[in-house]
Amino acid sequence: MSKIKILKAKRSGFCFGVRRAIKIAFKTAEKKRKVFTFGPLIHNPQVIQRLLEAGVVPTEDIDNSEIETLIIRTHGIPLDLRQRLSQRDINVVDATCPFVQKAQKYAKLLQEEGYQVVILGDKEHPEVKGLVSYGGKDAIVLGANYDIGTLTNKKKVGIVIQTTQPLSLLKKFINDILIFVKELKVYNTICNSTVLRQKETKEIAQKVDLMVVIGGKNSANTTQLAKLCVNSSVRTYHIETASELQEEWFKNISKVGVSAGASTPEWIINEVIERIRDIGGNGDNG
Repeated sequence: MSKIKILKAKRSGFCFGVRRAIKIAFKTAEKKRKVFTFGPLIHNPQVIQRLLEAGVVPTEDIDNSEIETLIIRTHGIPLDLRQRLSQRDINVVDATCPFVQKAQKYAKLLQEEGYQVVILGDKEHPEVKGLVSYGGKDAIVLGANYDIGTLTNKKKVGIVIQTTQPLSLLKKFINDILIFVKELKVYNTICNSTVLRQKETKEIAQKVDLMVVIGGKNSANTTQLAKLCVNSSVRTYHIETASELQEEWFKNISKVGVSAGASTPEWIINEVIERIRDIGGNGDNG
């Protein structure tokens, strides 16, 4: 097989919030016993496994009697869970991403100022579930296939957006809603790392024959990267580890792009690149 040129997005892998949370978790495990996280700390199964081996256990039950220390995941938690935790005699360590905390603050501010709070994002995502609690009981969650009809009679609308959503969604929604409301307040709460990662990935996708996007299948930002590549009309594979790569994908391919989600560790990215090299890559990281 002929040599394959590999172009890697420079911002692939851990973002600031994920790196911070993992550091907090491992340090906590060194000092404390019976350490748990509410849900997975991040959306990457391989990292969660390493945390398990270090003694950090994910749980969906904050009333678990075994918990002595509970780490709040990067995505944050709803207000009612925070209140319940404050009533328990356990050590709470907050690893919520600072950018998510900022989105929570803005959602709460909009609600207090009398705006109809609209959260753009995936309603099933833990970050969005947390944001809803800050936006109040009347907060509305709208995804990519939103129906704007529910907002046509609202005079004041305030917007926050899930930190890993694409900027294009926010732009489109603002353009669509402007003609219906008298007052619109927007907080662009998309993480800057997300914007730059998506921009780099899109640029690479336009230069290659095939894209490999690495990250948890349950990772929202990795899924967004894969969709971005597909929309750029390039053959795209979303994988979690190098073991998923298949030689047949690379037949008659001269350029391969590699990008990875914010929860993907560098060692997994390196293993994927090494495997592509073994198949026929020359290791040029563009």
